[in-house]
Amino acid sequence: MSMLRIADSWHGSDLGRQRQGNEDNYFVRAPLFVVADGMGGAQSGEVASEMAVEAFDGGLSDGESPSDGLVRIIETANQRIHERARVETQRHGMGTTVTAAYVGEDSVTVAHVGDSRCYLVRDGDLRRLTHDHSLVAELVRRNKLTEEQAESHPQRSVITRALGPEPSVQVDVEEFPARGGDLFMVCSDGLTSMVREDDLRPLLTSYSGPLNGLGPDLIAAANEAGGRDNITVILFRLDEVDAPGEAAGAAADEEEQTREYDTFQGEAVPQPRQGVSRPQAVHAPSATDEAEAAYRASGTVALSAVRPRAEPLPQAHAHAPPKRRRRWFSPDKLIAVGSLIGLVAAFWIASRQVFFVGIDASHGNAVTLYRGLPYDLPLGIRLYSPIRYSGLTLQNVPAGRRSTFTDHTLRSKDDAEGLVKAAEEGRLNQ
Repeated sequence: MSMLRIADSWHGSDLGRQRQGNEDNYFVRAPLFVVADGMGGAQSGEVASEMAVEAFDGGLSDGESPSDGLVRIIETANQRIHERARVETQRHGMGTTVTAAYVGEDSVTVAHVGDSRCYLVRDGDLRRLTHDHSLVAELVRRNKLTEEQAESHPQRSVITRALGPEPSVQVDVEEFPARGGDLFMVCSDGLTSMVREDDLRPLLTSYSGPLNGLGPDLIAAANEAGGRDNITVILFRLDEVDAPGEAAGAAADEEEQTREYDTFQGEAVPQPRQGVSRPQAVHAPSATDEAEAAYRASGTVALSAVRPRAEPLPQAHAHAPPKRRRRWFSPDKLIAVGSLIGLVAAFWIASRQVFFVGIDASHGNAVTLYRGLPYDLPLGIRLYSPIRYSGLTLQNVPAGRRSTFTDHTLRSKDDAEGLVKAAEEGRLNQ
């Protein structure tokens, strides 16, 4: 008879290129692996995700099944986060996703709330084991959006289920048969929102080396795609070993596994993970270092623009005939550039005259009044900006009227403000 063990694992978290703080947290203590992605302003998301992973510190109770244990821990975390948000006004609206994977003797149990995901790689195939609790995922399930449309939808970060916003939470839990060679990945949406599954598949299915080579490549891929969010990835590969036939064998296996993970001191590193996982320079920063740091933070300029040339430019021959100087600004070019600038300016002015109502995930799914057009362009350019956050969240809106706040219908300012006010005053009907 054989049983599963962890043959290799890797974990890491990265700030990304557009966030000032890391609201992701993770917990790693074999056989338990957890990712939490916080939400809420004023560092509340960081607090919520930290509270979520800390709840796993006690592990499963003796005799408790993995499914029951994971649900119990997540429900307890939800109660703690909700109560703290209730008594601390600055934490109001905070919440977090959580996805946990527990490796048993012959299966892996996965429990989750939100849109952090768990994947299985087996026999060259990538399989998603979790279903996002998000607005766009629900629209895809109802055939209102395609998967491709969901990936670029402005409200793709709005989740419909999280730890914290409500006194109780529904936890999805499922047990999956596992075998040696299976590779599992638990990750925050900072990876999956930037790297499509079609692009993830070859990265994960074609890799057979140590996982400390694959993990950094996944995070780098998300950053190269824009890095709009924090990126957290946990990878673990399974192996099968003969079940020990006597107590001494069991003790030896337990001691070996403890040695493998004692660098984590029984927690998700000494404390829940926060911050940036990029290595820090050990020398005083130079002008080039600062320029490259600005590049990595913005992701909007070519690296050649901040790196000095490694070799000197070739010198012109002393007797070479003078080259004719190129005219960069001919009258035709000036007219074309002026026309382009005029068109862009006119488009921008026109976009400032329209409004729509949507949901802001970074403010606890708050109903928000936006100015502009509900579209995202490459390089993180948005054609809209929030102008007022209401005291209402999507969960407070009657279920039958929620689509009114997510369909991004263009409105006049008065119409949009009237809709938000009606919602705040409870004048919406189902």
